[in-house]
Amino acid sequence: MKPRIIALYLPQYHPIPENDEWWGKGFTEWNNVVKAKPLFKGHSQPHLPADLGFYDLRVPEVRQQQADLAREAGIEGFCYYHYWFGNGKQLLERPFQEVLESGKPDFPFCLCWANHDWTNKTWKRGSSLKRDSMLMRMTYSAEDAVRHFHALLPAFKDERYIKVDGKPLFAVWAPRSIPACKQFVDTWQQLAIDNGFPGIHFVGQTDNTGKGLQGEKKNYYSADRAGSYYQSVLDLGFDAVMSSGFRRAVGLYQGRLSMMWHMLRVRTAFSTATRMDYQRFMRNYYVPEDAWENVYPTLLPQWDRTPRAGEKAEVLIQATPQRFKETILDAMNHIKDKTPQHQILFLKAWNEWGEGDYVEPDQTFGHGWLDAIRDAVNNK
Repeated sequence: MKPRIIALYLPQYHPIPENDEWWGKGFTEWNNVVKAKPLFKGHSQPHLPADLGFYDLRVPEVRQQQADLAREAGIEGFCYYHYWFGNGKQLLERPFQEVLESGKPDFPFCLCWANHDWTNKTWKRGSSLKRDSMLMRMTYSAEDAVRHFHALLPAFKDERYIKVDGKPLFAVWAPRSIPACKQFVDTWQQLAIDNGFPGIHFVGQTDNTGKGLQGEKKNYYSADRAGSYYQSVLDLGFDAVMSSGFRRAVGLYQGRLSMMWHMLRVRTAFSTATRMDYQRFMRNYYVPEDAWENVYPTLLPQWDRTPRAGEKAEVLIQATPQRFKETILDAMNHIKDKTPQHQILFLKAWNEWGEGDYVEPDQTFGHGWLDAIRDAVNNK
């Protein structure tokens, strides 16, 4: 049985008035991608696109090409990041809205609510640009939850929408950030039933380690608490967890003292990019709890956030398609005993060029990242 690989998709690559105001006229993430420079010997930057070029997501042909590439690689569908800030305010919604309204590409999709504030820490900025740290704040209310559901109802009803156990899959990036989260989930479940669905399949994203859960003493090195972190999301009413082992892998790679030093220096002017070998890093990315029926692990092809953050970033070095293929096979081993509907792997990500976690063709490896996915799922 082949895994259900769902690729997280960033709909950022087109200008919007807000980004014009905050970052400069015509800004998209390509601005930082092309300006990236090597920060140490052997550092491969900039990462430049191949087949698709520096695309604009307002162009339908680009969206079709992306779908064709993903389908050929064995990816089931895209999970578009969805930026809903409350009171009907959205950002970067145009690409998905056009996909929905046009019916093209004919390729499965679902949504991940990126429910986090926008600040000017996301991208490097020039001195002349907006100085305030808060650009767009998330707001929540019971009334807005109803409005939000109805705004997405046309998407849920689309035959392309990805379902699990007959329910539309809806992911939430920061589940613990939602006030009265159980009430929000219960409201949506009832609204889904009222509109002819058996419910919503809620998936909450979480790291499998961190600073400690609410009500607990902070612990910056809790490498064996994955079950608690996963259960904390399920206890909010979520059906499943989208798991990430990034923080755990960083901690085990660096050791406790090194990790605490890293957290100190990223808050100071003194900083050089943290380098970690991809293969060694990924050995600590997955945990036994990723085999839980209701846990959907993530695939991380590569990571280099220096285009966004400069020297205050972590870089996985020696990331190659072959090593990525080994990661996929490892992840597949964790989900092989689950029911077919739940053999889900979230690919992080399809096109996060500014964070260096993408699988679209590039000028270094060509179609290598996509070939790694295709070969792994086809046991080649």
